[in-house]
Amino acid sequence: MFDFVRSHTRLLQGVLVLLVFPSFVFFGVQGYSHFMDQAAATVATVDGQPIRQSELEAAHRQQVERMRQQMPTLDVKLFDTPEARQQTLDGLVREQVLRHAAQKENLVVPDLRLQRLFVTDPAYAALRKPDGSVNKDYLAAQGMSVGQFEEMLRTEYSLRQVLGGVTGSSLSGQTVAAANANALLEQREVQVQRFDAKDYLAKVNPSDADIDAFYKAHADRFRAPDEASIEYVVLDLDALKKQVTVSDDDLKKYYEQNISRYTTPEERRASHILITVAKDASADVRAKAKAKAEALLTEVKAHPDSFAEVAKKNSEDPGSAGKGGDLDFFARGAMVKPFEDAAFGMKVGDISGVVESDFGYHIIKLTGVRGGERKPFEAVRAEIQDEVAKQLAQQRYAEAAEQFSNMVYEQSDSLQPVIDKLKLSKMTAVVQRAVAPGATGPLASSKLLDAVFSIDGLQNKRNTEAVETGPNQLVSARVVNYRPAHVRDLAEVRAQVLEQLKADQAAAAARKDGEARLASLKQNPADTLAQPVVLSRAQIQGQPRQVVDATLQADLSKGPAMVGVDLGAQGYAVLKVVKRVPRAADDADLARAKPYIAQALAQAEEAAYYDALKRRHKVELKLAPAAAASASAASN
Repeated sequence: MFDFVRSHTRLLQGVLVLLVFPSFVFFGVQGYSHFMDQAAATVATVDGQPIRQSELEAAHRQQVERMRQQMPTLDVKLFDTPEARQQTLDGLVREQVLRHAAQKENLVVPDLRLQRLFVTDPAYAALRKPDGSVNKDYLAAQGMSVGQFEEMLRTEYSLRQVLGGVTGSSLSGQTVAAANANALLEQREVQVQRFDAKDYLAKVNPSDADIDAFYKAHADRFRAPDEASIEYVVLDLDALKKQVTVSDDDLKKYYEQNISRYTTPEERRASHILITVAKDASADVRAKAKAKAEALLTEVKAHPDSFAEVAKKNSEDPGSAGKGGDLDFFARGAMVKPFEDAAFGMKVGDISGVVESDFGYHIIKLTGVRGGERKPFEAVRAEIQDEVAKQLAQQRYAEAAEQFSNMVYEQSDSLQPVIDKLKLSKMTAVVQRAVAPGATGPLASSKLLDAVFSIDGLQNKRNTEAVETGPNQLVSARVVNYRPAHVRDLAEVRAQVLEQLKADQAAAAARKDGEARLASLKQNPADTLAQPVVLSRAQIQGQPRQVVDATLQADLSKGPAMVGVDLGAQGYAVLKVVKRVPRAADDADLARAKPYIAQALAQAEEAAYYDALKRRHKVELKLAPAAAASASAASN
C-alpha cells in the first residue's frame, strides 16, 4: 500500500523520513507481508518471527526500482552492494520491531483521531477532496479501496506512536541545551610550539643498512598489485569509418542534396510604418486605415529620405516607431508571411506598396541584406566525407558487432581471426584489476577489467567475451602475461624507500625534541611557548585537528595544562593550555547551535530507545551483514 503513497505523493515521503520511519516508508504493510510465506532462508528474527531471504530480496528490488523511477539516469548497480542490502535488512527489522511494540502496547488510533490526522497532515493533501474526504477515484486508479487506505493510515499512525512518545518528550531544557552548546563551542587560550617534521628532513641521513632494514620491515608498503599484459581489439564506429571509401561523385551528390546546410541563411533588414487595425474591424474602419497608409506611402515615395522621420511621427508600432521604424535583421520565419514575402522580394533601398497583415497596413523599406552565401564544395569536403563515413559505419555496425561477438567466442585462443576478418587493429596494454586513475577509452571500463582478470582469462588465457565499453563500442582482450601481486625489488623502489625512511626519521627527531621541550616546560611551568591564540572547534587558527582536540580536552581543574601532541608524520606539538575563554551571552553561534543540539539529543534518545526495543523484542540476525547480502545476490 505504501508503494502507492510513495509513488504519488512525494511530499509524504519527505514527511515520513523526518518522522524516522524509513523502513515502513520503504516497504509498506503489503510489501512486507507479501513474501512472509515464501520458502526461503531466515536472515533475521524478531520475537522469534522470521524475516526471510525472499522478503529481503523483494524489498531490495522495490527500493532500487523506486530510486530508478525518481532518478532515471542513476546507475542502479550502485545499490547492488553488501552495504545497500544491509540497509534494506535493517529497515525490515526496524519495521517489524515497531509493529511488535505497537501491538504489545495496544497503540491504536480511534476513528475520530484517524480522521483528524488525515485532514490535518499535509502529507496527504494530494489525496483529500476540498471537503476533507478521501478521493476515492484517485485511490481506485491505484488499485486501493478506502478500507485498505484506512488500514494503512491506522497502521502508520500506530507505528508513529511507538517512537513518537520518546521524540515528543525529549526536548531538552534550556539549561541542558545551553550546557551542551557551550561544550561544543568552547574556546580556550593556548600557547603552541610546533616541531614540524619537514624542518628535520635536511638533518637526517639514513645509511644503506637503515634503508635495507626499513624496506624489509615495511615490505607491504612496496607491494605491487597483480597486473596483466594484454592485447585487445576494439570494434567501434571509428574503426569502421576508416574502412569506408566514398567517391567524389557521391560526396558532391550529398552536397547538392543538403545544400541548405552549407548555405548561410539569408537575413534582411527593414524599416516599416504600421497603421494598425483589428482583423475583425468593420469595412469602414479598415478602409480609413488603408487610406491613411496610402497617403503616407505617397509621402515617402516622393521623399524616400524622410522615411525614418515619417515612421517616428506616424507608425503605430511602439517597438520600432521610436527607431524610425527599424526592425533590425531578421530571417525567414521571423515575420508574418505577407510582410516576409514583401521584404524578401525587394532590393535594398526599395519601398514597398501598402502590405496588409493581421496587424494592419505596412509600408516597408528594405535597408540591408546579409547571408545567403553558399560554402564551396571543397571547403566542406572533409566535413561531408566524415559525415557520410559515419552514416555508413553506423549501418555496418550491427552486422559487424554480431560477427565480432561470435568470432572472439568461437575462436577464443586468438584475436587474430577477428582482426583479419574485420580489418581491425591489435593494441596492447598493461592493466591492473582496478581502473587506473585518468584512464580513458576501453581501459576505463571496469567490465572489461573484470573479464580480463576472470579465472578463464588468467588461467586459460582465452579471449574475453565481447564487452560493451561504450556506445557502439565492443572490446575483446586476451591475457598475454600475468604477474601476481608481489613486493617490488629494493632496487626498483629505493628512491621511494629512502623518501619514506627520511620522513619517518624526521618525524622521530621532531618527536624527540618535542618531548624534551614538554619535559622542560613541566619543570618550569611559567615558561612561555609562543604568542597565545584562542582555539575552538570553529576557530582552529590553522592548527591541526589533533592540536585543537588536545586543547579542548585538556584538564584545567588544577590550572594551566602542559600537553604533548604526536602529529604522526607531521611531527610534534607542545601545548600550554592556559584558560577557558567564555563566550558572550548574546553570542550568535550559541543561539544557532542550541536547536541543533536539542535535535541531536532527541535523536540520541530515540536511537537508544530503539536499541532497547530491539533487545526487548529479541532481534537476532541469522547471517552477518556481508553474508546476508551475498546470499541475497546469489539467489537473484
